[in-house]
Amino acid sequence: MKEVLSELSVLFSYPKNLIILAVRFMLAYGFATPALLKINDLKGTEEWFIQMAVPFPAFSAYLVSGLETIGIALLVLGLFTRYISLLLSFIMIGAMLFVHAPHGFSVIQNGIEIPLYYLLFLLFLVTFGAGKYALDNLLFKDYTDE
Repeated sequence: MKEVLSELSVLFSYPKNLIILAVRFMLAYGFATPALLKINDLKGTEEWFIQMAVPFPAFSAYLVSGLETIGIALLVLGLFTRYISLLLSFIMIGAMLFVHAPHGFSVIQNGIEIPLYYLLFLLFLVTFGAGKYALDNLLFKDYTDE
């Protein structure tokens, strides 16, 4: 039985790097529309942040818009993945607190469900890195095949 479990473990490890790549692409795609909406209307984003009582709304609008936009490119490339994922995690926590928490958990009511999933995927990348198919691996040897 131990041998069977060992063989299954090896078998299931093969798609690991493709799954990490898919997570990076999925997150980049998920950030694309919100980031572009914010960056194309920074004044509107600032006003929206004021309505939600986000601290330093003008600064926060530029910071969030910029990090989300840069984050898309970095996630696709797999460059500085752990760092941008950590920064985007803070943005997701802010989104959960300021935008989604008043609506509860359910996605149907614009609750925290989707930002929570994004946060978990981002923390996955912070923990495990960008995987084998990333510039982080090529430039910084940030990949370990455990």
